[in-house]
Amino acid sequence: MSYEQALDHLSRDDRFKATVYAMNTLLIHKGIYTQNEFQQLFVEWASKQGKSSAQEISHEARVSV
Repeated sequence: MSYEQALDHLSRDDRFKATVYAMNTLLIHKGIYTQNEFQQLFVEWASKQGKSSAQEISHEARVSV
């Protein structure tokens, strides 16, 4: 499959996922960062998102009361 065929085949969301996958794979293989460092930062971001979501929900609950 060519790059152009892959672009035509994938949805916008899947093209974004493929881009992130390709970039992370290249950066790990080139030694820019390790798989462990990537996973640590991923978990850090996810944790911050969870806190933001919980804060937004609690703020919305207070506003609607």
